[in-house]
Amino acid sequence: MASHRTQGPHPGKRGKQRGKKRGPPAPDYYVHHTDKDMLLLIPSELEETVTVVKRVRKAEDASPPITRDSGWGSLMPHEIIHRVFRLVADSEGAVPALCRLGQVCRLWHQVASSPDLWQRVSVSRCWIIPNKKDPPRIRNKVQDTIQAVIQQRFSQVCDFTLQHWTYHVSLVLQSLSSSCPLLTSLTLSNCSNVTVDGLVSVGERCPHLTSLNLQDSQVDNHAVARFLGVRGATLRCLYLPFSCQTNNILNLLARGSCPELRLLEVNRGVKDIMSQVHVYAEGLHASCPKLEVLRLLNLIFSLKSRPSSSLKGPGFSHLQEICLATSTYSIITDSIFSALLRDCTKLRVLDLRGCYRVSPESICELPCADLERLYLGMYLTSVNCILPSAGCSLLTRRWRHSLQELDLTGLNFSDSDLSQALEILSGGGMNNMLQSLNLTGTKVPATAVRDVLSSCQALTHLDLTSCRNIPRGMRCVYRGREDILQCLKTLCTRMQEDSGV
Repeated sequence: MASHRTQGPHPGKRGKQRGKKRGPPAPDYYVHHTDKDMLLLIPSELEETVTVVKRVRKAEDASPPITRDSGWGSLMPHEIIHRVFRLVADSEGAVPALCRLGQVCRLWHQVASSPDLWQRVSVSRCWIIPNKKDPPRIRNKVQDTIQAVIQQRFSQVCDFTLQHWTYHVSLVLQSLSSSCPLLTSLTLSNCSNVTVDGLVSVGERCPHLTSLNLQDSQVDNHAVARFLGVRGATLRCLYLPFSCQTNNILNLLARGSCPELRLLEVNRGVKDIMSQVHVYAEGLHASCPKLEVLRLLNLIFSLKSRPSSSLKGPGFSHLQEICLATSTYSIITDSIFSALLRDCTKLRVLDLRGCYRVSPESICELPCADLERLYLGMYLTSVNCILPSAGCSLLTRRWRHSLQELDLTGLNFSDSDLSQALEILSGGGMNNMLQSLNLTGTKVPATAVRDVLSSCQALTHLDLTSCRNIPRGMRCVYRGREDILQCLKTLCTRMQEDSGV
């Protein structure tokens, strides 16, 4: 009998096996690791550790993730990577720089998670569509994430900023108060629902906090007052939005709630309701003797005095910058200006944009000898006012030796007064101090501009927009020395053509 070669355990079913489509058998392994086109498979039924390597076909349009450390990044010493990450975090902040660096490999993730790198953090939700609320699932995820990050990485945070948050603000503040004992600066920008409990918890548990910035945020009416009662004694910088409690807060400051205050800024938005603010100048002089920067932006305020003689004393002897700029309406007169700025011998920056009631003569009476930046531009569009036609030459003669920036936008000084003022700035052919000059909408003559451009070697910004006496085509903004020199060359050429030389 002839013998038959068997092709398998069931030779008779060979044809059926070819034609029948069967599903894939259940795998006896699980995927443990991926590396390029290799799958590392570990059997799931064996007790001992057995590794099986199986080559698979790599899709052309998909790049498998790299999950093991490889390349030059893993070969660098831990200390070098840490130092590089610190330079990045110091220049750009921890977020999102460290978050992105931590996704490169395990080593970088370990280094990027070091708490000492997370000292300046800014968390923003600016990608949220305005007036659109997140679903509850997203809110819970955001809540869990921010709490976990604060607990794991924020133990050494010194400067924290929260931007464009409409919910969970109180939760974030309470988490900061319990996990960030070294916090020195807190900024809440364009945030909503800033409650009393959140601010008070930060004030009570963060003893090193010296700066609070609440600009453009919706704050509970009594939150700032309660915070000042807890942390006002050590506070140095305070940025506040205008609210119905502004008068009360200024009253607390005048009573001595912040004796170490160095910077005070109160800003009223253009669209906010107009309301007059009462500033107790004598109280602020006595209660905030170390104040260096005072900014009252877009505020309509009046000075109030108190009969108590104990509050009377020297003015802001340490004040270096004051900003009373407004784009709406101003009631600041010479008397208010003089009373607020008496004894300001160290003043360097004076911003009176929109304060059309303050005369150049009153400004020249300031006791400061080295004013560096003077802003007098008029940016009001809905107010009819009579502007002085003389006095610019008094200002330039007073601080010609120290002025670095001068803004005369929209002022009504005569062409002869402006010519004399710029001639004084030219200083006989040499001025190495002036860097910026804004002459928008003035009657400045072309000859005066030519002399300034020839004399001021440090000038890098010049605005001649809407200057009627400047040749057409040159009434624009010039930035940089190359642009300034080209302006001088073109101006001289145009003046020669106009004179017929």
